Amino acid sequence: MLVSHSAGLAAEVVALTRGIAGTEAPMAAAGGMADGALGTSVDVIERAVRSVDQGDGVVLIPDLGSSVLTARLLEEDGRVVVADVPFVEGAIAAAVAAGTGVPLADVLAAAEEARTYRKL
Repeated sequence: MLVSHSAGLAAEVVALTRGIAGTEAPMAAAGGMADGALGTSVDVIERAVRSVDQGDGVVLIPDLGSSVLTARLLEEDGRVVVADVPFVEGAIAAAVAAGTGVPLADVLAAAEEARTYRKL
């Protein structure tokens, strides 16, 4: 699940991730404030977590700054984890792993591996 200051950015990265990784993994965008303004909202993130949680846990991938802090407010051991990963690459890696049905820890590990991806 993607947490961003911008609803548009989060939605576009979800669309990109689904286009590349497929639609097997449940994904949601939790961007911006409830009124559409830039920012991060615990309520927006909580609703998104509930929308994708199928009982196996949820990986939150925040963009930066306060989205990280806000996402961390929702962490629950073994159920909701925040990934310290690149926003786009981490989302794609997590979605690919989640789409295969691996446990939450393996989804998180796949996302974390994205930190080492080189482009050149």
